[in-house]
Amino acid sequence: MATTTSPAKITVPHVRSCKPSQRQTDLPLVALTAYDFTMARLVDKAGVDVVLVGDSLGMVVQGETTTLPVTLEQMIYHTRCVTRGVGRALVVADMPFLSYQTSLERAIESAGRLLKEGGAAAVKLEGGVAMADTIARLVQLDIPVMGHVGMTPQSIHRMGGFKTQGKTHRNGGETKAGSWEQIVEDALAVEAAGAFSVVLEGVPPELASEITGKLAIPTIGIAAGTACDGEILVSYDLLGLTHDLCPPFVQQYAQLGESVIQAAERFGADVRARVSRGRFDKTA
Repeated sequence: MATTTSPAKITVPHVRSCKPSQRQTDLPLVALTAYDFTMARLVDKAGVDVVLVGDSLGMVVQGETTTLPVTLEQMIYHTRCVTRGVGRALVVADMPFLSYQTSLERAIESAGRLLKEGGAAAVKLEGGVAMADTIARLVQLDIPVMGHVGMTPQSIHRMGGFKTQGKTHRNGGETKAGSWEQIVEDALAVEAAGAFSVVLEGVPPELASEITGKLAIPTIGIAAGTACDGEILVSYDLLGLTHDLCPPFVQQYAQLGESVIQAAERFGADVRARVSRGRFDKTA
């Protein structure tokens, strides 16, 4: 049962407080992606807490096979579209590949543009220990950061595909990217650097539960079980718009893809049959 009511406008401090240990709320955070004004307005009206302008747009909007081709200019454009449609939710924008990894200066400029030109309230970037200094510098400049560890799509080539991470343990003291222990360290590093929340993607539920218990900031899971402090999904997957591209872990809550096809087929049949659908000037 909820102990408090969500505010009229979701802010970074509110999201940060969504941790049972802080006694602010017992309600898990609800997050969905959006890439345009229309979808953003709809999910915002549904009462989601966070709207993520994800670089997943590379796959579900642009038809790419990975998120890597997405550019900063494209992210700014889509973020601006989304922020125009959102009144309540916190808008977070993904930082695309190579917009923050090459230097602190590049990261600051990229993140600043997503806030200044895109209108986002926060940015999300992938990586743990390796990105801690970058996160800390952005936070020092009052740019709120959401972290992202575990299965990080921008690391697809290292991982050999979109594969669950954290299933194996280190051998002795050797550091192993993608190991259970390394993901724990990554999450702790993200928190220590000042991130206000962290996405845990594609990790075993037991690992997500362990990390959630260790962190004072909220964890937002995707394909990570139900122990996180919130959950996020790609809206196109949730709505059944991606058909055979939908990941197997996604619970589809609608089959709008089939509805779109059927509606287009009906329209096509009417056009070919020359069925009148009215006139623009009804007073003539």
